[in-house]
Amino acid sequence: MINLGFADIFDIIVVALILYVAFRWLRGSSAVNIFIAILLLFIIRIVAVALNMKILSALLDTIIDVGAIALIVIFQPEIRQFLSRVGRSTGITGEQKNFFDRLVGRNARALDEEAAKELSRACFEMAEQKTGALIVLRHRNSLQDIIDSGDKLDSDIRSSVIETVFFKNSPLHDGAMIIGGNRIIAARCTLPMTERTDIPSKYGMRHKSAIGISERSDADVIVVSEQRGTVSFVSEGKITPITSRNQLKLLLEPPQKEK
Repeated sequence: MINLGFADIFDIIVVALILYVAFRWLRGSSAVNIFIAILLLFIIRIVAVALNMKILSALLDTIIDVGAIALIVIFQPEIRQFLSRVGRSTGITGEQKNFFDRLVGRNARALDEEAAKELSRACFEMAEQKTGALIVLRHRNSLQDIIDSGDKLDSDIRSSVIETVFFKNSPLHDGAMIIGGNRIIAARCTLPMTERTDIPSKYGMRHKSAIGISERSDADVIVVSEQRGTVSFVSEGKITPITSRNQLKLLLEPPQKEK
């Protein structure tokens, strides 16, 4: 007869919650199959130990010990994404974040009103002309590896500059533009692709790249569709269709302080 105390029941509940959260976190990605396989190995090991199957238990222990290192490598993008989400949802107030940013010499890099206006104008003019564009808005994550993959510009945010970069015959149009600190930092940058398999078929490579970088960092992304002539705003892996310049401008501007 199995005797279960309060600690045992609590232990089971905690493990069940961890497995549930892990499954929801990985659902829709290719890593979910690996997660299920690992879970089956653990279940087999528990059964082997309960039945006193020493050889099988020893074999599974060896596989699990070696596999622990492999898991860190396999799930590295997912682990980074999870830690980034945890960091963004800690409940720290704006003033505390500003103090911390000043302490470590880091800026939130929000766009001012004029820059937001210029960027919004450029996006909708490109949408009308069905010119594709991928614009990353850098926040607290430096994105240095992404910037290094492209060509550095260091330009003011002007609609004419943005439209010139993404003009179809421009050598810089293929790839992403990085914006931060009210400056165009770089263009023709390469973004990581999302591994999610639940992306609607109407979204192409630009949207998948936008989701990928927004999953791995705190950056927001604007996507102008070349095929449909639409504008989308991507944040934390979620796509929001934008229907007007004013709607986009409000998303780009920093929140106004209450008087």
